[in-house]
Amino acid sequence: HALGLRWQFCGGSFTHSRTRCQSAPKTRSEEGPHRPLTLSSLGTNWMLEILSLIRSDGDPGWVCSVLNWDRVPWVEYGPGLEAARKYPPPRLLCFHLPVQLFPKSLQRSKAKIIYTLRCPKDVVVSLYHFSRIVRLFKDPDSLDCFLEDFLSGNVLYGSWFHHVTGWMGLKANKNIFSITYEELQQDLQGSVRRICHFLGKELSEEQVAAVVENVSFQSMKGNKISNFSQMSDKYMDHQKGEFLRKGICGDWRNHLSEAQSQRFDTVFREWMQGLGMTFPWD
Repeated sequence: HALGLRWQFCGGSFTHSRTRCQSAPKTRSEEGPHRPLTLSSLGTNWMLEILSLIRSDGDPGWVCSVLNWDRVPWVEYGPGLEAARKYPPPRLLCFHLPVQLFPKSLQRSKAKIIYTLRCPKDVVVSLYHFSRIVRLFKDPDSLDCFLEDFLSGNVLYGSWFHHVTGWMGLKANKNIFSITYEELQQDLQGSVRRICHFLGKELSEEQVAAVVENVSFQSMKGNKISNFSQMSDKYMDHQKGEFLRKGICGDWRNHLSEAQSQRFDTVFREWMQGLGMTFPWD
């Protein structure tokens, strides 16, 4: 299995060291209105953009001038962890951590946690293409091999199924809000309003419309501050593809065979049967 430059820790695979994994849960959280963001493997940057624009009342100035990883530090990475410790509240933070590594201090605080998830078949396809352009990873041999790695949890951040079932076990927590990539696609304006309500942030109709306009796939793809084109060639091979690829739902149908889809469905049912939840892609 191709893991590239990764570390195995607490049942997951990470691009940062064991020390970073252990220190991320120690990130301090005061009782202020922090808004850390935790997501599964994909849909991350769309949500970062949405939250950035909500914070700036729909004004695109911030998202067009400050790189997304500077606006919203990725706490489980070294530079992001240091930035998060210095960042004044109210702050936006990004985590990809499974629930067992998420800071307990944040779970107990007044921090608002938004958990974004996506159809796992689309996650497979998107993560496969992502793995091909990120230099930290060995180029996947084939989609078929990558699918087996995904189903066994031998991919970045470990098992999608374990990640989702772990976080959904906390869905009763009033400070945790979950939303799917598919819901954002189906009703972006309504989703922005729901997120604002959860955060206790009031925006006018005009401000909500400005958020929606500036987080469209076309807007983000054309914004060099948000489309990862500024990421150093040391980390990302821009010749192999773009970070923002399609931004659609159901692209897995263009890549997975019927047999692969059925194999996936079997594993999905085994993991999700006791969760008591339905998803937009069911």
